[in-house]
Amino acid sequence: MTTTPALSTETIPGYIAGRWAIDPVHSDLSFTVRHMMVTKVRGHFREFEGELVTGVDPRDSEVTATIQVASVDTNNEGRDNHVRSGDFFDAAAHPVATYHGTGLLVEDGESVLNGELTLRGVTKQVPLLVEANGFAVDPQGGTRAGFTARGKFNRRDFGVSFGATTDGVALLGDTIDLTLEIQAILQPAA
Repeated sequence: MTTTPALSTETIPGYIAGRWAIDPVHSDLSFTVRHMMVTKVRGHFREFEGELVTGVDPRDSEVTATIQVASVDTNNEGRDNHVRSGDFFDAAAHPVATYHGTGLLVEDGESVLNGELTLRGVTKQVPLLVEANGFAVDPQGGTRAGFTARGKFNRRDFGVSFGATTDGVALLGDTIDLTLEIQAILQPAA
């Protein structure tokens, strides 16, 4: 990968530096994982909060987020309860997952947020490809920003080693694909 310092306020239309609160009503944190290696199952987290800091230089931007793992919703109550168990998230012992991203850079023409995911008490690097979707004034006169982020990680790196098989086929893939659709509200200057 070629790293270049080409990211600037001129390359992001309407860019506004500031501190932003994630609006969970207009945001979505979702994941997909292979099931029986023939399809993908999608899940969402319904309870999360976070803050973005867009730096005067976009490369100095940061993100912090806290996700209540028990809020997982895969559209199946039995599966959700299993995902909350010790086989997966172990929500009783580790009720939150966190993400802390520091610094944007451009790799092969894409904006990448370097960051660390903590899940089940394990912290690993999980970079996210980030797209700034825009900055706008809402009907109440506030300022909003929208971002899409995508990433992936190996669940086994975080101690999620559930490995059931049927007829020699793994029931669950190892790669978790993340998609985040984030809308954030500009906060007053301190």
